[in-house]
Amino acid sequence: MKRVVITSAGAVTPVGLNTQTLWESIVQGRHGFAPITSFDASRLEVKCAAEIKDWDPAAMGLNKKEARRMDRYTQFAMAAAKELMEHAGDLSGIDPFRAGVIVGSGIGGFDTTVSEHAKFMEKGPDRVSVFLVPMMISNMAAGQIAIEYGFKGDNFSIVTACSTGGNCIGEAYRKIKHGYLDLVIAGGAEAAINEFAIAGFQNMNTLTKSTDCDRLSIPFDKERSGFVMGEGAGLVLLEEYEHAKRRGARVIAEVAGYGATDDAHHITGPSPDGEGAGHAMINAMAEAGIAPGQVGYINAHGTSTPLNEKCETAAVKYAFGDHAYHLAVSSTKSMTGHMLGAAGGVEAIITAFALKDGILPPTAGYRVPDEDCDLDYVTEGARKADIQYAISNSMGFGGHNASLLLKKFEG
Repeated sequence: MKRVVITSAGAVTPVGLNTQTLWESIVQGRHGFAPITSFDASRLEVKCAAEIKDWDPAAMGLNKKEARRMDRYTQFAMAAAKELMEHAGDLSGIDPFRAGVIVGSGIGGFDTTVSEHAKFMEKGPDRVSVFLVPMMISNMAAGQIAIEYGFKGDNFSIVTACSTGGNCIGEAYRKIKHGYLDLVIAGGAEAAINEFAIAGFQNMNTLTKSTDCDRLSIPFDKERSGFVMGEGAGLVLLEEYEHAKRRGARVIAEVAGYGATDDAHHITGPSPDGEGAGHAMINAMAEAGIAPGQVGYINAHGTSTPLNEKCETAAVKYAFGDHAYHLAVSSTKSMTGHMLGAAGGVEAIITAFALKDGILPPTAGYRVPDEDCDLDYVTEGARKADIQYAISNSMGFGGHNASLLLKKFEG
């Protein structure tokens, strides 16, 4: 089996438009929550989100003409891919048919769907854009990245709601581990902050209606009341270790294991006993051949909903037993909000940097303990810790669970 490492990353988030700014914001506990500005939210009960403000694709280096033919989520993915490629080192000698792209979106081109449907209703079918279909479909970010950089290997999009980014990275890891590809751009992108999408999530009672920006997304806090919608993209370059070494690539972290399960319980709610998510973590550790006691940190799914954190805490206990009380768990959605299909990609990047720099991200905004959530949630701010293994968890509607086990790179 091949070793798989992360050799580059790219991010577009509400707390930074590149990986370095993202990581600095996370370490500082700086959130991206504010009143919604991209549309008039007066008809909604939800008034706040984690938007990417004043988005300008041209300022991110994207071609203006081509960007107009992309949905916002694809623009985010292309900007993240551009950063990733700029920091990847010399890729001129790669075999393009052994270079893949596995990038997904939980919802796809939602903004395009909404705007073009409005045009259809107001002006008729002849006014619908000829680019509607390629802009709205969930696989187009993966397709556009491959076209831009000439990656001709496996190219597809996994759609597992909020587990999308994690599953894309996990399946890319397996493609390399088992020898099918040498390198893969993997992760997720999402742009669903519009009135229609917010209304749908709001009416499910999953979004917080609070307007206190410092207490909007407060995972594991007893006063949590729902998640905050975020947007953006998070991509990593996964590479076979010997391939990376031959071309002199830098290594951020190693991917050591991956677990994917389903709760088979409910379309939106996690299993109360934590069995499904717990088994995803158990499977990731089993693939890496490590004991639970070797894991020092978990980047939790941690959405700030009343049900999720109770169930995820149960899942950690299910997977780790007594060691659950001796490892750190935090949710960086306390700063980025919930980026849906992009969350797993962004959180994998954060987890990789936590290993590399020896800093555990905090759960920002936490104040009130919850008796159902009794683990160490890194509530005092970022913490220095030299750990060897960390897990990034993602969970999605439909019961999907994805756990990525990362290892500090040691050569």
